[in-house]
Amino acid sequence: MSTDAGSRRARTRRRRSRAFLGAFAIVIGVLAVVGLAGAAVSTAQGPRVTKVSIDPDAAVNSAGSRMIVTTTQSLAEVDPTQVTVTPAADITVDTSGRSVGVRFALPLWDDTEYTVTIDGVTGVGGGASTTITETFHTPALQTYLLLRGSDGDTVFQTDLTGEQGVPVFTDPQIEDFRATASHLVISTLDDNGESHLIVTDLDGANARELPLPGPGTVSNLQSADRGNLIGYTFTDADIGASGTRESMLYTASLAAAQAEDAPTPITRTGGESRVDDWRFVPGTDSILMLTFDGALTLVSPSGGAPVALGNAVMIDGIARGSTTVVIERVDGPVAIDLSTAQEQALPITDPDLGQTGSVLPLADGTTLRSLALLDGFTVTSTTVNVVDDVGQSRPVFSIDPADTLLETCVSPSGRYAAFLVAPDAVNNAYDGHQLPLPERVQTHIVSLTDGTEVVALTGFDISWCQNPPRL
Repeated sequence: MSTDAGSRRARTRRRRSRAFLGAFAIVIGVLAVVGLAGAAVSTAQGPRVTKVSIDPDAAVNSAGSRMIVTTTQSLAEVDPTQVTVTPAADITVDTSGRSVGVRFALPLWDDTEYTVTIDGVTGVGGGASTTITETFHTPALQTYLLLRGSDGDTVFQTDLTGEQGVPVFTDPQIEDFRATASHLVISTLDDNGESHLIVTDLDGANARELPLPGPGTVSNLQSADRGNLIGYTFTDADIGASGTRESMLYTASLAAAQAEDAPTPITRTGGESRVDDWRFVPGTDSILMLTFDGALTLVSPSGGAPVALGNAVMIDGIARGSTTVVIERVDGPVAIDLSTAQEQALPITDPDLGQTGSVLPLADGTTLRSLALLDGFTVTSTTVNVVDDVGQSRPVFSIDPADTLLETCVSPSGRYAAFLVAPDAVNNAYDGHQLPLPERVQTHIVSLTDGTEVVALTGFDISWCQNPPRL
């Protein structure tokens, strides 16, 4: 090969290299311009939505569900005043990176279209603002009921038409049950009169048994509003013998990893620990106990000091999504804010409406009260009323004088109330269960907005109830 030929090839390679580098620089420049233009367009347009996450089914069944909106930009802090929910719902708002989360304080209404509008959304570096509007539809509500029968007892799942009932668990003797977000826990009684706690999936599958403190009976089964925590009172089978337990309170987890752990005893330091009634306090780890000596005490399983709240006759209920409890003192019902231990008298209703029976606090600050008119010792009429903070009453349900109202429960969202009624009470014999109930019972579901009855279902213990019927 000649020297001239080698030089020509070298010069050619150098020219090609310079041409490639020049073209590459042009491409890089074009891409940079396009990128800057894209960034400018994005900034000019404001943040745009790339993803929305919401679980409508969870939103109607439990408090604290979230809608998360993810955008194209890191966002400036969104203030709750920028967010509007239609129909109205109590919310909290948080902003993180490219996402804004809207948390619903209470469960949402079933079978309802919700629109969430976020005004004035801007990127963290400023630029144009955007209004984000997202819509979702919640599903029809599903619930559970217990039906007792001569050939066994069954927990059913049903919708609010009553036409889609599906049996999910059957046992010769079911005393009570509770539903959490992911499980059913069912209290059964065997032929020896001893209790068992069975945990299943919501469709009744994968049944397993929870350990109890020992042979004995379970009563007053309850579940926390969130998570997999349940509680119950327990009495030893050989009650009366030295050292045996009577009506002692225990909690247990339904989580699979903890299901085999021994239940946790809940005691009142320095006082009577046998429990007449009790409640989980929503949104906390605290438990409200009414013990055999009439003392009302707020206890914390995590080790906080107990709070004495005086004496009481009964716990009427705690409003979902709040720390307000209504209790019965000897001289009548009062409301207590468990976060501050402040007590407040309930507004008085018109005496012409009758005497107050049960009182159930609602999340919006109103109460649901049964009011009975008497002729001597004979009940002539009973109505259930929504009562506001000044005592104004609005009737939503009435009970025939021949019937008996056994229990009132409110749906998670507060949209409906369920009234457990024993028809023709005088001629309606009680069954032979440990928790005895009239053999014929009906659960009437009523809209609290206008008092319209949605459906009457055969059975009791609707899964909205936070505790069993108390007779």
